[in-house]
Amino acid sequence: MTTIDFATETSRITSRPAVATRVANIVSNAYRAWKNRRAFYRLGEMSDAELADIGLTRADLCVAIDVPFGRDPTVILREITSDRVETIEEIARKVA
Repeated sequence: MTTIDFATETSRITSRPAVATRVANIVSNAYRAWKNRRAFYRLGEMSDAELADIGLTRADLCVAIDVPFGRDPTVILREITSDRVETIEEIARKVA
């Protein structure tokens, strides 16, 4: 076996696990997004008072649902609530 043959064989061997890992990550992320989207739809069944208890509004749900299917809408909700909490804390600091 020459050095060129060995180098070619080595690159094929090392690229297969990387491709398998990428495919596994894609499947895992798609499953997680699907599962979180199901949880997101359960939020839509809650009353406005229940949503307010967890720091959300019905409008927040409308904003978060506009993301493409591959993205997770709960990430958008998390960003919205953290921004709201920061704003409330900032207002409280100004008052105090």
